[in-house]
Amino acid sequence: MGKWRPRGSCRGNMQCRQEVPATLTSSEVFFTRTQPQPCRQMLYMTPGQGCGHPVHDKGPPPAPSPPPAMSSSRKDHLGASSSEPLPVIIVGNGPSGICLSYLLSGYTPYVKPDAVHPHPLLQRKLTEAPGVSILDQDLDYLSEGLEGRSQSPVALLFDALLRPDTDFGGNMKSVLTWKHQEEHAIPHVVLGRNLPGGAWHSIEGSMVTLSQGQWMGLPDLEVKDWMQKKRRGLRNSRATAGDIAHYYRDYVVKKGLGHNFVSGAVVTAVEWGTPNPNSCGAQDSSPLFQVSGFLSRDQGRQPFSLWARNVVLATGTFDSPARLGIPGEALPFIHHELSALEAATRVGALTPASDPVLIIGAGLSAADAVLYARHYNIPVIHAFRRAVDDPGLVFNQLPKMLYPEYHKVHQMMREQSILSPSPYEGYRSLPGHRLLCFKEDCQAVFQDLKGVEKVFEVSLVLVLIGSHPDLSFLPGAGADFAVDPDQPLSTKRNPIDVDPFTYQSTRQEGLYAMGPLAGDNFVRFVQGGALAVASSLLRKETRKPP
Repeated sequence: MGKWRPRGSCRGNMQCRQEVPATLTSSEVFFTRTQPQPCRQMLYMTPGQGCGHPVHDKGPPPAPSPPPAMSSSRKDHLGASSSEPLPVIIVGNGPSGICLSYLLSGYTPYVKPDAVHPHPLLQRKLTEAPGVSILDQDLDYLSEGLEGRSQSPVALLFDALLRPDTDFGGNMKSVLTWKHQEEHAIPHVVLGRNLPGGAWHSIEGSMVTLSQGQWMGLPDLEVKDWMQKKRRGLRNSRATAGDIAHYYRDYVVKKGLGHNFVSGAVVTAVEWGTPNPNSCGAQDSSPLFQVSGFLSRDQGRQPFSLWARNVVLATGTFDSPARLGIPGEALPFIHHELSALEAATRVGALTPASDPVLIIGAGLSAADAVLYARHYNIPVIHAFRRAVDDPGLVFNQLPKMLYPEYHKVHQMMREQSILSPSPYEGYRSLPGHRLLCFKEDCQAVFQDLKGVEKVFEVSLVLVLIGSHPDLSFLPGAGADFAVDPDQPLSTKRNPIDVDPFTYQSTRQEGLYAMGPLAGDNFVRFVQGGALAVASSLLRKETRKPP
């Protein structure tokens, strides 16, 4: 117990998940390949080009050639792409994907020789393997005994190494030092719809982050140091979404990761199967993955098809807004994103004289919409099904000193019911109300706790009740990989079931999930998943036959 153990041993597959209700609606379904895979020579080929294999040259047309948008340096980085699959493809270029790319690019964490960690048990374990990188140690052993705000043991470990005493209000520097060791790099490609930073580029730039600014940073580049160089400052220890999006994009540039990233890439299918060991030079029975999709460019869609030995899902949870599933939800005045309110205000479609905006939801996105509307004096009706004193409401879990604006919304929700006098002009709350339907003449029909129906005239409706990842490119939209396959996949209640120390799917070898897909819902903790995945992939590369 007190001795250092090489990585690889495991106490078992723990399953620790937060219980927060959410649902997922899936759409297109793709099926897993079970037949032998095409020759690896067919990774990239132009139409009419064969691989030299007599059977395959008579078969179906080859996969599309690499998209022209891929630079020559990227093609070189992929190595002999015409004969070997990539070791790793990462789907998603948000903080999770960026952090993993950093670790796979040869950046290796070591404990500083003179560092003393404030956690006595962890400090003792760290001294047992001086000079050994964290990636080469047993993450199970190192993380044992750590406690904190995450259910993931590796997330707690990496967070403790990066921010040793942050939960106690301290600002102790990381005990890690980083070495760039190119011999440890694993070739990979990161595919993302947006610029590096993912969904952060889709959030209104002036919005302030929920987490403290220092918790939004990635390894070896603190947000506060980056912002000082940009002559920017934190607001009450928090950053704006615009600053964070810029930080993530800048991080990729500063760390020299740009050649791994392909923006504007939409993945439409991930399929896999076991190659025939007697064909195409296959060395083992590990699965091969085919990742297909298209690049969105000004000149149209450019298809691509890539082969890989491992695929990492890091798509986050903002792809598909949750819906109510009631009559009239498809009407044109119903929206599911805050940007609709911003756009309507910007063009003058909403003014203080308009009918109220109906905001549905009791989370932070709904609170952001309330604050935005109040800033422009636009009348608001705020409806939610929970009671205002429900301990499960996120407002009841936030410190008032750090989040005064959200507690102001919570106070408004509590004090201003439609049945009481109005202490807040232009704001009315409907706690415990169930929305029945929308009507074409901009009406919303509710039912209160007593079963009485109420009709409200509105100008615009925002349904902000959460969002779900779009995994339609997986077989069954990913439902079979959830902790409970019989329940809808949810990033908070029913995430993808992964080994807690490798983040590899418990149901499919070579398929990994990290970030919200694996139950890590804060940037501060998604980095632990990247550490676990990188450690596992490095171990695989070490075992790979020459």
